[in-house]
Amino acid sequence: MPANKTGPSGNKKGRRARLLVIAVVVLLLTGFGYGTYWSVSTVRASFPETTGSIKLKGLSGPVEVKRDDHGIPQIYADSDEDLFRAQGFVQAQDRFWEMDVRRHMTAGRLSEMFGKGQIETDAFLRTLGWRKVAQEEYDTKLSPRAKQYLQAYSEGVNAYVADHEGSALSVEYAALGLSHDYTPEKWTPVDSVAWLKAMAWDLRGNMQEEIDRSLMSSRLTPRQIEDLYPDYPYDRNQPVVGSGAVNGVTNKFDPKAAATGAASRAGGASGVGGATQDVATQLSSLSRTLEEVPALLGPNGSGIGSNSWVVSGKHSATGKPLLANDPHLAPQMPSLWYQMGLHCRTVSESCNFDVAGYTFSGMPGVVIGHNKDIAWGFTNLGADVSDLYLEKVTSSTYLSDGKQLPFKTRKETIKVADGDSREITIRTTGNGPIVSDRNNELGKVGKQAPVRDAAPDRGSGYAVSLRWTALSPGTSMDALFGLNTAKDWTSFRKAAAAFDVPSQNIIYADARGNIGYQAPGRIPVRGKGDGRHPADGRYPAPGWDSRYKWTGYIPQSALPWEFNPSRGYIVTANQAVIDQRAYPYHLTEDWGYGARSQRINDLIQLKIKDGGKISTDDMQSMQLDNSSEIAELLTPYLLKIDVKDPFVREAQKLLEGWDYTQDADSAAAAYFNAVWRNTLKLAFGNKLPKEVRVKGQCLRVRPADDAGPLEDLDGNARTVRECGERAANQAQPDGGDRWYEVVRTILKDENNDWWKTTGTVRNPGDRSRDELLAHAMRDARSELTAKLGKDIDTWSWGRLHQLTLTNQTLGTSGPGMVQHLLNRGPWNLGGGEAAVDATGWNAAGGYDVIWVPSMRMIVNLGDMDKSRWINLSGASGHAYNPHYTDQTEKWAKGELLPWAFTDGKVRQATTDTLALTP
Repeated sequence: MPANKTGPSGNKKGRRARLLVIAVVVLLLTGFGYGTYWSVSTVRASFPETTGSIKLKGLSGPVEVKRDDHGIPQIYADSDEDLFRAQGFVQAQDRFWEMDVRRHMTAGRLSEMFGKGQIETDAFLRTLGWRKVAQEEYDTKLSPRAKQYLQAYSEGVNAYVADHEGSALSVEYAALGLSHDYTPEKWTPVDSVAWLKAMAWDLRGNMQEEIDRSLMSSRLTPRQIEDLYPDYPYDRNQPVVGSGAVNGVTNKFDPKAAATGAASRAGGASGVGGATQDVATQLSSLSRTLEEVPALLGPNGSGIGSNSWVVSGKHSATGKPLLANDPHLAPQMPSLWYQMGLHCRTVSESCNFDVAGYTFSGMPGVVIGHNKDIAWGFTNLGADVSDLYLEKVTSSTYLSDGKQLPFKTRKETIKVADGDSREITIRTTGNGPIVSDRNNELGKVGKQAPVRDAAPDRGSGYAVSLRWTALSPGTSMDALFGLNTAKDWTSFRKAAAAFDVPSQNIIYADARGNIGYQAPGRIPVRGKGDGRHPADGRYPAPGWDSRYKWTGYIPQSALPWEFNPSRGYIVTANQAVIDQRAYPYHLTEDWGYGARSQRINDLIQLKIKDGGKISTDDMQSMQLDNSSEIAELLTPYLLKIDVKDPFVREAQKLLEGWDYTQDADSAAAAYFNAVWRNTLKLAFGNKLPKEVRVKGQCLRVRPADDAGPLEDLDGNARTVRECGERAANQAQPDGGDRWYEVVRTILKDENNDWWKTTGTVRNPGDRSRDELLAHAMRDARSELTAKLGKDIDTWSWGRLHQLTLTNQTLGTSGPGMVQHLLNRGPWNLGGGEAAVDATGWNAAGGYDVIWVPSMRMIVNLGDMDKSRWINLSGASGHAYNPHYTDQTEKWAKGELLPWAFTDGKVRQATTDTLALTP
């Protein structure tokens, strides 16, 4: 039978249908009889057909799509191309709106869908050139096999879209159609490749830290800034790879070799010194520009991370490896991940795939998962793969080693829905595109920059360029297909070597019983700097001095790896990959600080002590561990404080006997986290410049350039009113494990300057650790009374710490009734920042959940059908589809679903079967 044509045809019918959808949404929200009937009918127009038979042009043979009771598809075919053609069709059924928005974002074409409010974002994305690089990647780097798969996938997507329009594609198109006519274009292979650039952008490393360190220079000394970015605690928090060295002759990493060299960190600013207030203002503008770029994985910062670990058969109850993974990303609706299986009925040269796991809608293959032979998981390595450069420019040239070189330029036209098009000119230096061209203020960057040594004449200021590994074409798409079909450690490492951006930790296990780890990625080698100020990527560097340029990339052979380490397990959770002090190449100075990774290490060691074995249930329990490292460190100090106020004392008593776990119903966790938030605010937050504090939060502060007395002659405090400028989910201090380390270093020094709060001679404020902690306890009691009520018996962490799933387009900025239609929540959650159950929150901005384990999986290499998985939302992107959020409640409770893989188990789990025929 032909494919259903459920969408209206013709412009008049299309407009009428769009108006109807909006009308019925209103009726749906009012909940009155007849309107409710029609609204449900209309919303269901986009629900996919999951049974029966549909003809799909281009197939060489029949394909089956089997869905379980959560709508998760498993596809069966007899050729690779048929598998991917069907994958494109099925993902378009469930998630085309998400796919369409994503490709417009990666191409810098959001204005075509959403109007003039997206012009500046589009201009910045065009300047970066994601789509341009993706096209180069497709044209020059990818293998013929990868291109065939991408083309087949595109044909499947287009077959679905050609037969559906308007509300039949998704209800969001109906809402969009109220403002302007919009018709989706055909999907192309480059649309899929470009998504890898968005993923790489969100996992780009330390760019935000590079900006923040410079911004802090307006109020803090270099030494104070270093206090806030302490060294990684290698002796306390175990790196991923515990030993090994690079052979100086072969330049290959040997995990069993003894380290012989040492790479030292130079403290203080490098290249460009601490910024003046003028430079800070311009860098703040860049920071705000970056905030406006849609972050599909989440705001760049300490929250982006993941847990992944693998336990060998000698420590597992099954006798074979167990592998766990849960990437920590921003919550959104629908979930970023899409679960599915791709199965050749018979694996052969013409049909190579038998794989299942998590992928992204809009991209063929499986990103994280397992096949019948191996399993793999990802966490962000966090390598420093981007640098900001100050550039001395004229209207047509830039300075490089004393020579004026011409820009490479190109013009781009931004089309705007219901508005005039805008043309922009993009200028590029040898370091990268000039990102400051996208903002008038950024054009003044460096006007007064304290650049050391032979800095060129400032003139009207320096521009800012960006060097980033993902702006060069790569082979990551080939790597994903290679991982999907890898059969052993050798083929896995070959595939991983092609995964150039983003740089990830990849863990491995196979059905033979082996476990392993590989650090892949294109990671730059920087020049030596000027001899006194290293080119270490921690601060913006002088673009005119070639001593600060990249000289190449770390050889893949030299990147750390492990295979069957004697300890019998491997943990990656964004901690240091290897002791940087004894590794000859610079990876980064901005690791996660290891709170989660060390907790996982400790849990494993505790379980296997005296020969204990780890089960799948144990792995699941570890994923849900919500203990707080900072609570264990700080609570004893809080309990020693003699609290006189009975109101505050009542709250302090909650901490007595607390085991530092952060369950959703815990009053102690609520109070401690409020104390932690207020401690950070008093000790650090109020001393930071406005550019990194929360937008709209205003303080009376001493002028940045004022070295005079604290009071004027009349005894009044000499202050100015200053308001924060940073988005709440990206402000500082965010309370992550870097701040754990900051506080740890000063906790025993009760008179450290950081404990002192602003005051006057007559009212000196806090002057010691215990005074500040007592102040924080009072403020926390008042804050929770306002938020949760006076009765502490009603307090709970989950009432503060809530998750709302928000549609990333119309769910954030559409009409209220549309937001109500698309968004879900809230859920009260346990867990916390830098806990293994990483339901992260930003201490500067509030308690709402802004990071989550976006999925959880546990692969049982002894019996793949006994593996488990869960998604944050569900398979469907259609509001009110049964599978829109049917996994969320289980996810919130820490439950996992059974994960059928073999043909027999998939058949048993199947509730709907769709036949796709040539």
